[in-house]
Amino acid sequence: MWPQLYEWLALFIKWFHVIAGIAWIGASFYFVWLDNNLKTPPEWKKQKGIKGDLWAVHGGGFYEVAKYQVGPEKMPEKLHWFKWEAYSTWLSGTLLLFWMYYLRADAYLIDPQVMALSSYQAIGLGIGGIALGFAIYEGLLRSPIANKPLPLSLCLIVIGALFCFGFTQVFSGRGAFIHMGALIGTIMVANVWIKIIPGQRQMVAQVSAGEPVDPAPGLEAKKRSVHNNYLTLPVIFLMISNHYPMIYQHSHSWLILCALIGLSAWIRHYFNLKHQGVQKPSIIVSGAAGLLLLAVFLSWSNANRSVQVQDQNNNELNAEQGQVMAIIQQRCTTCHSRMPTDDTFTAAPGGVNLDTWQDVERWKARIVERSFVSQDMPFLNKTQMTDSERKLLNQHLSN
Repeated sequence: MWPQLYEWLALFIKWFHVIAGIAWIGASFYFVWLDNNLKTPPEWKKQKGIKGDLWAVHGGGFYEVAKYQVGPEKMPEKLHWFKWEAYSTWLSGTLLLFWMYYLRADAYLIDPQVMALSSYQAIGLGIGGIALGFAIYEGLLRSPIANKPLPLSLCLIVIGALFCFGFTQVFSGRGAFIHMGALIGTIMVANVWIKIIPGQRQMVAQVSAGEPVDPAPGLEAKKRSVHNNYLTLPVIFLMISNHYPMIYQHSHSWLILCALIGLSAWIRHYFNLKHQGVQKPSIIVSGAAGLLLLAVFLSWSNANRSVQVQDQNNNELNAEQGQVMAIIQQRCTTCHSRMPTDDTFTAAPGGVNLDTWQDVERWKARIVERSFVSQDMPFLNKTQMTDSERKLLNQHLSN
């Protein structure tokens, strides 16, 4: 019962995480669009302290939205805050990281072909890497370089590339991509928690007390909000990257990861400029061309690659292990191999490679869950695994 319960809990955590993420990223998109589309108001509105406004139509009605230069003369009784979208996304994402990648580190996080780690070592490197990346980002934004957009951007690009490389040198491809997503998500929610919300609280308190409003926290919050906006498309991609092993299992996965983060942020830049009334079709064309070239490169390199598999004594297995490997090689490795022969998959689904006994040991719990408990593998039972073979796998791999 536990394997099925584990999967159900993983489903509900992921479902909640996706819902919260949609709410957060949707709010980010909307408010950046709103800020970029505000128009100079009439003089009578300026006298009320309104900095900009816009009209919109949606859902069968008209809306007028106004942004104050500082704040209204009197604080409204009900003021809406946008923070729990960010907090709930990060909390559910962190729970999912622990549930999927840390409780099952031996399967999802550790790849002995990349680096032989214990579960505790892998978890420590994961948490430490996320904490270090956040500390470096926060340090840069509190340093003098924070007021120099170009040098700051270059520093962030170089540091991001180093973390992409570092994660792929210690974790499985799938684990590396999800940790880069966790790092970016942590930076985004920290921007909300550490700077954006405290700055808004200070502004509300000053307006409520009739005091002059210090503009510095608001400007810092705006800068961090813009950073978050540019990171939305990269983090969405990383949230779903585990479904595409041809990307994270590539021998140059860190370069592919850098390219996808950069290209998706570049495409986001096009929309941000468009919302300000600046048309730059060259950005969207170059971004789309970059994604197409990346897809062509991946397809070509995967079709022409050769893989060296470190076979861990497959010829020295005992009788039971030999029976298991015979079934795996006949029924499973057409798809779940570093060099799949199946006509559907160019890379092992889910990053699950079963070429060696070491691989089978790593994934044995998952093999039992999918071949014996749920019996949804092999896919559509394409290789015609028999009931007796399923029972044998359960008998020898459940120990």
